[in-house]
Amino acid sequence: MVILGISAFYHDSAAALLRSGEVVAAAQEERFTRKKHDARYPRHAVECCLREAGISLKDIDYVAFYDKPFLKFERLLETYLTFAPRGFQSFRMAIPVWLREKLFLKDLLRKELKGHAPDYDWDSRLLFSEHHLSHAASAFFPSPFQKAAVLTLDGVGEWTTTSLALGNGNNLEIIQEIHFPHSLGLLYSAFTYYIGFKVNSGEYKVMGLAPYGEPKYVQTIKDHLIDIKNDGSFRLNLDYFNYCTGLTMTNERFDHLFGGPPRRPDEPLTQRQMDLAASVQAVTEEVMLRLTRSIAHETGAKNLCLAGGVALNCVANGKILRDGQFENIWIQPAAGDAGGALGAALAAHYLFKGQPRKTDGKQDFMNGSYLGPSFTQEEIEPRLAACGAKFETLADEALFQACAQDLASGKALGWFQGRMEFGPRALGGRSILGDPRSPTMQKTLNLKVKYRESFRPFAPSVLQEHADEWFELNGADSPYMLLVADVAQKKRREMTKAEKQFFGIDKLNVPRSEIPAVTHVDYSARVQTVHQETNPRYHALISAFHGLTGCPVVINTSFNVRGEPIVCTPEDAFRCFMGTEIESLAIGNCYMRKELQDPGLKLDYKTAFELD
Repeated sequence: MVILGISAFYHDSAAALLRSGEVVAAAQEERFTRKKHDARYPRHAVECCLREAGISLKDIDYVAFYDKPFLKFERLLETYLTFAPRGFQSFRMAIPVWLREKLFLKDLLRKELKGHAPDYDWDSRLLFSEHHLSHAASAFFPSPFQKAAVLTLDGVGEWTTTSLALGNGNNLEIIQEIHFPHSLGLLYSAFTYYIGFKVNSGEYKVMGLAPYGEPKYVQTIKDHLIDIKNDGSFRLNLDYFNYCTGLTMTNERFDHLFGGPPRRPDEPLTQRQMDLAASVQAVTEEVMLRLTRSIAHETGAKNLCLAGGVALNCVANGKILRDGQFENIWIQPAAGDAGGALGAALAAHYLFKGQPRKTDGKQDFMNGSYLGPSFTQEEIEPRLAACGAKFETLADEALFQACAQDLASGKALGWFQGRMEFGPRALGGRSILGDPRSPTMQKTLNLKVKYRESFRPFAPSVLQEHADEWFELNGADSPYMLLVADVAQKKRREMTKAEKQFFGIDKLNVPRSEIPAVTHVDYSARVQTVHQETNPRYHALISAFHGLTGCPVVINTSFNVRGEPIVCTPEDAFRCFMGTEIESLAIGNCYMRKELQDPGLKLDYKTAFELD
């Protein structure tokens, strides 16, 4: 049985394909269109999945969509009626789009699919999952667990913002929900907006900014904005928010509570914004810890699965792991709406068709999340030649040694190998790499390569067999870069008394460990453990770097600049290489050095993409 899953029309459109329950391919539309968070029908992603499977659309048994648009429309109408006449402007802007497109989404999908296979009977092949069921399915069914509790948290689906499900074999049942407008994701997004970042993309920045601040506003948030119960359930005080009826996240009452209007994106960050970030992060962690403790107590579950946009908060995930309420935790690497495409397909396979499911309790079914397109050496070389690239083709061992030497010499390396990652994290398939031992590499990569704010941290990729020597993971695995752990005590550098007095961004320039470029100001790191089984080439490169330097860790950041989707094709990678200060590039076995390229091909990438 072949099932195609689709998420689309809100943000982060994607497609995923299952064959006999196996995840064959999955990709986000933005990677092909080069439009960040592209919400359109994922035509290119669908074509990619079909190509990877070697089939056409007429070979598909079912197409599953990740939510139910009529329920979303019901929420829109009920919300407007509840708050009317407030909110008429936002309602007036939303309703034409719904009446023209989203309300008749089944017809729109049928039309798109018939463009590929005109004679196919799509009326009997189209299935619709619910939003949080799709999230829960994406978390449980690919996990290694036979049984697990499944927690999903995001902004909002149809009505649900938080759900608890229980998974057992091929069965998954949602047993508790929290409904809109009470949403932990929307609370976090409100602060993202107020701090001056873009909602639905800037939440990562808030999490990265938080360690520079003090959680001074936690009590204010708890006194005025959110009522948190002992079991982690919560209610928001809507008097301070504008997302139900307006075109902004917060209102003047929110401004008054926190001492001023939202920061404009072009204004410098101050200690106040850092303290606000620290405060909402602390409240988010408290809610998630109370929820997971209550779930463990009420269900007796030993395993926990997580999905939904809030599950990308890897700092909170790390605290849940260290809290020790569950023996094992597994987080869907594409935890946001893109992963809903996969979840819808999985829900169709196991829940609608009742197919059997087998697990071994150890290995998940995501193939390292390397589920996108790949390119053979025979394809890469003529494509690079057509771009005007000057390259040499090296054997594997020579390539790994040359790239490891570049890293050890302080160069930024573009690394394009194998299949593209599914989800927001680069995991060694489409990555920019650097030497974590360099005290200046974090700032260099942010300002000269990524063209983004200097405070934003970078993640370490570490050989799985050496992970516990360098990070306090306590034997846990983090292949998808979704857990934050502290750098091991023996690798840290003690700060001087004067350094401990620094505030805000001044903390940035203080080396804190043997790998300062990936050690955040609170000694934490967003760790990726690299496995030989799932990514042998990346493992071989880091092993070569380890052999040269004694350090089994490299900096890993996504291969893109600020506001650009992660690169997908060799052409994308070469353009980014020529538009930034990346000094070396490896695409397959093709190796390029910047100084040997035609200077006429250099691009100005700083303004090429809309800021995130």
